[in-house]
Amino acid sequence: MSNNISIRHAVKKYGENIVIPDLSVEIKEGEFFTLLGPSGCGKTTLLRMIAGFNSIEGGDFYFGDKRINDLDPSKRNIGMVFQNYAIFPHYTVRKNVEFGLKNKKFPKEKIKEQSEKFMKLMQIDQFADRMPERLSGGQQQRVALARALCIEPDVLLMDEPLSNLDAKLRVEMRTVIKNIQHSVNITTVYVTHDQEEAMAVSDRIAVMNQGVIQQIATPKAIYQRPANIFVSTFIGRSNVIEGKLEVRDGTAWVVTKTGYRAPIKGVRPEFMKDMDVTLSIRPEEFLLDRDTTDGIPAIVDDCVFLGLNTHYFVHLASGEEVVIIQESSIDSIIEPGSEIKLTLNTEKLNVFTADGSENILSGVRNDCPTA
Repeated sequence: MSNNISIRHAVKKYGENIVIPDLSVEIKEGEFFTLLGPSGCGKTTLLRMIAGFNSIEGGDFYFGDKRINDLDPSKRNIGMVFQNYAIFPHYTVRKNVEFGLKNKKFPKEKIKEQSEKFMKLMQIDQFADRMPERLSGGQQQRVALARALCIEPDVLLMDEPLSNLDAKLRVEMRTVIKNIQHSVNITTVYVTHDQEEAMAVSDRIAVMNQGVIQQIATPKAIYQRPANIFVSTFIGRSNVIEGKLEVRDGTAWVVTKTGYRAPIKGVRPEFMKDMDVTLSIRPEEFLLDRDTTDGIPAIVDDCVFLGLNTHYFVHLASGEEVVIIQESSIDSIIEPGSEIKLTLNTEKLNVFTADGSENILSGVRNDCPTA
């Protein structure tokens, strides 16, 4: 049986060092929930608090209606998948998968039934009698996942489970993990620093920085309408430039340092006033044109052809440096040193307060309990 997870005002300290100052989050039953952030942001610390491997200095942790703060890790009925697989090298695949079942004193017939079921689910049943040393990294991770799931845990916890795999295997395994999680419908908390991985597998993502959740939302909502400049620059690639918001006759305009002006819709009523702003522009949201007389003057410093797309490294007349991604044309690439003009896709760009702390556009979703 799967459980929802409630964390209320969690605090984690190491001596005088506060790693998590005050964190609250609600994780839904059966949800694939990812903790995403840079190294040292507290995501693995929080995962280990859920698992019972780290002490809790403040707050309350619940699985369903059951408070688990003081519950021994072995009594929390969790499955855990680690970065280094943590499978036993002296056990066969079958014995590795059966390990948790034997520890929980499952009947022999149940052990055989469960282990067979999850080896087949993870497509490793043909390797049942092999030793781990004869398996690839992806196969070993499948063993670790089968072992974690076959005990029928209430919660599945995964800590950077794909970081030791090569790029091709990571893509393959994240598809496997997402499909398996949805088929067994188990509440899953997944830790990663890889933005693309988080976007590919998650129902919702919590972006963390310095022990604080910045935004909780679906991958699409976070990418399209990040809550602040940290989220915008951490999720995907973004160009950050200074600008102004001007309001004339009920219409809002964004104005760059070069004087380029473009109307923008969706500014929240409380921000409909002249003010300094920070613009966050994805590389694909710059529109590049050598012929227009209007636009932001710029010079191409370098370009990299990557097949489907070409990346242009450009500096604006204001001195700001940006990256532009354009679909590669069949005839030519704009050469370094070329003078160009840029316009903005104002439907997609994001506008923040000058300090970057808040997105001033409507449509920002943030499921943080304290937001």
